[in-house]
Amino acid sequence: MQPATADHSVGQHHLRELSPADLRKRMVAVGIGNFMEWFDFAIYGYVAAIIGAQFFPSGDPTAEMLSALAVFAVGFISRPVGALILGPMGDRLGRRAVLIITVMGMGIITALIGLTPAYGTIGIIAPIVVVVLRLLQGMMVGGEWTSAAAYIGESAPERKRSLYASIMPATAGLAFLVGTLAAVVLTTTMDGEALAAWGWRIPFIASFAMAILAVYIRRKLDDTPVYEEIERKRRENAVEATSAGEKARAFILTLAFAGIFGVSLYYLVTYANNHLTGAVGMERFEALWATAIVMVIYVGFNPLMGIAADRWGRRPVNLFGVIGVTVWALPAFMLMNTGNPGLVIVGLVPFALFVAATAVTNNVLLVEVFPASVRATGSAIGYNVAYALLAGPGPLIAAALVAATGSLISPAFYVIAVGILAFAVLAPMLPETKGRDISHG
Repeated sequence: MQPATADHSVGQHHLRELSPADLRKRMVAVGIGNFMEWFDFAIYGYVAAIIGAQFFPSGDPTAEMLSALAVFAVGFISRPVGALILGPMGDRLGRRAVLIITVMGMGIITALIGLTPAYGTIGIIAPIVVVVLRLLQGMMVGGEWTSAAAYIGESAPERKRSLYASIMPATAGLAFLVGTLAAVVLTTTMDGEALAAWGWRIPFIASFAMAILAVYIRRKLDDTPVYEEIERKRRENAVEATSAGEKARAFILTLAFAGIFGVSLYYLVTYANNHLTGAVGMERFEALWATAIVMVIYVGFNPLMGIAADRWGRRPVNLFGVIGVTVWALPAFMLMNTGNPGLVIVGLVPFALFVAATAVTNNVLLVEVFPASVRATGSAIGYNVAYALLAGPGPLIAAALVAATGSLISPAFYVIAVGILAFAVLAPMLPETKGRDISHG
């Protein structure tokens, strides 16, 4: 039975239509900033063991890895703070303004992480600086993803909104792929000592150049047709009223669909590689190539899931993904734990398909479940609270489960638990939002 929902399916003929050239420019602008954000996170995930040894030396590789993953999680704790600051800015100053601030902030902060001296050079100040920079980085990310989702969703043609939304998880996947390849190049061209001393810093510092390019491109953009319509309605005091109940419902839905997307994504792109090289004991080179192949396939899955959501609706594609990651988590870990590269790929490819289904629908739902006048604020807070509570700590919880239980399949139970919770919320509550008028409210 279809959940009841407010009818916002009025046609959007009053909105300014964008030319194909303008749409392409907007996709590139969103894609490059999104790529940079996730490249930074990818690199951190892949060099977590080195960062642990450099900034949290204890002589125990497990403790060092847990410390590095804890600092990875710290970046998510500050996301809601960034959302509280940058979300309202997106609703008041426009989506474009926030996209410029976030990409510049990400570039500077990531470069500073790459320039921070190690514990052996400046002592306890080193880990403190890294933690502070990760907190600031998390604040920037707190505004980037949802502002980019709003920008591309509000610019896209209504009938292809999911397909256009897929540019974000696709470029995120591409960033993790390039991050993997960067890790492969560094691992194969440098000896361990040089990699630990300075080699890991190269991609962090290089991200600053990407930030300059992204700011240059984003500064040339106009705001979205939907935001222009909101501004017109504000001037005429014609913004449609939306109830507190409708906003609360959108927030709860976002916690559910963003939570399972975030947890499953980070298992796929950050934790899987660390699990294979650490707990499973695979050769780093073999693990990197196996996960790189999976990432290529994942990137391709995203537009396919976008087309599916435009054709059959957001609700069935989202629930397909939620059920899939929940059911397939255990078989995926069993196959990964063999340490055989071929079986690792067999285990992770179906998981990647289900993650893509949650990823694309997450992005389009962030736009479609919130009223237009509070979209940047509501989606940013809901999405980032879900990430702070569930997704960010995911790799740390996974590593801690293995350390505590000694069982290599134990991380699967965290995905399963989050998946069951998400399904319990989404199955009865998630409306079909395909065709909704996103300029309403």
